[in-house]
Amino acid sequence: MFLELLVAAGAFYFYKHKRKNAGAIEWPWSKSPITRADAVGAAGERQAQAKLRETLNWLCGNNYYLHEGPLIIEHAPGTDFPTAEVDHLAVTPFGIFVFETKNWSGHISPSSTPGMLTRTGRNGKAEDRRSPLEQNRTKVAFFRSRLPPMWPVAGAGLFPSTEANLAPDLHSDLVSLDDLPQWFRTRRDVFGAKPAVDIPRAVTAVRMYADSSTAAVAAHKQRVR
Repeated sequence: MFLELLVAAGAFYFYKHKRKNAGAIEWPWSKSPITRADAVGAAGERQAQAKLRETLNWLCGNNYYLHEGPLIIEHAPGTDFPTAEVDHLAVTPFGIFVFETKNWSGHISPSSTPGMLTRTGRNGKAEDRRSPLEQNRTKVAFFRSRLPPMWPVAGAGLFPSTEANLAPDLHSDLVSLDDLPQWFRTRRDVFGAKPAVDIPRAVTAVRMYADSSTAAVAAHKQRVR
């Protein structure tokens, strides 16, 4: 009888919170609801991380570092939003790369508004959204200002969804996952015959300026909600 009451209470709790937070899931131990947008974004980041690892294994063998999970940097101390989240960071012999993932569907094209992209859905409705390159700009600048210039830092925007159609006139640093191998090869060729990045030293340097702790990630997400 006690077990039946417990199950019934649990079902009632879930029903109440589902009704209260339409479009979100909130568990008793969670401080913030996980929205559908959060879930879609997290799925895209997992796809992007897997493709990054596959591509770097193919291109670099074991000679690279790919950070697992988000990294938090304090790029604007003293402001209302002092921190930023890096979705993916890779250290390779030919550079350090910062990626912003957008799991968007639809047709993605340049916008007439600087720093924005236009996303057009199946229903023909168009809306402007902030470009991942614009979102990544301060993060790339943060690492460039702190790491030695002999270690080039670059960024790109990744679109993991197979339902995203990228317009040909988009910036070449806005890429689908299928574009990644060629994008990395181009970066390697641009780097040329310069001395290779010392990966262990570069990783140590990155970790000096970035925080991957659970507390840092949670504090950042709380600020930006």
